Amino acid sequence: MTATSSGCFRYVQLSADEFRARLPEALAIYVTAMRYPDGTAEQRAPMWLTHALRAGWRCMAALDADDQLLGIAYGYKGRAGQWWHEQVRQGLTRRSGAPEADRWLTDYFELTEIHVRPENQGKGIGEDLLRRLLDGVPSANVLLSTPEGTSRAWKLYRRLGFLDVLRDYHFTGDPRPFAILGRALPLEAP
Repeated sequence: MTATSSGCFRYVQLSADEFRARLPEALAIYVTAMRYPDGTAEQRAPMWLTHALRAGWRCMAALDADDQLLGIAYGYKGRAGQWWHEQVRQGLTRRSGAPEADRWLTDYFELTEIHVRPENQGKGIGEDLLRRLLDGVPSANVLLSTPEGTSRAWKLYRRLGFLDVLRDYHFTGDPRPFAILGRALPLEAP
């Protein structure tokens, strides 16, 4: 097998153990791609490890020919009682009412993280990761949050049919505005 023009040699679904083993590498991509300050990886590591224990958790990785991580995507079945779920339910209920919150939050997969090394962005790896991650997910919908503003991620989500669920939302403890985007599953074939 040879690497594609994206530099990706292969895509693999990681087990929770494989994810834990690659956590420093995955967090380094996250910090770089999101332009977060030093120390962010240490803060996020326990949260990411906890996510890997949730029902329906799954993870896809893009690897280069040297088995180095180019990108990662993971998520799990969203449920009441989870921090993100409760934050989104509160915001969506306040802005659009309980029936709309129920419509989106009753049966969904939370796309928690998707990140690609900056030097490999714009080459289709993010879309491949997203499609592979969501393939076969039994939930009715997929939801995600992303910082407001134009980015490659926004273009990808729009191209794949993600709709506005909640815009300009401020999560507790974060001054940045976020958009909650969602769409029905399954994704259409490319």
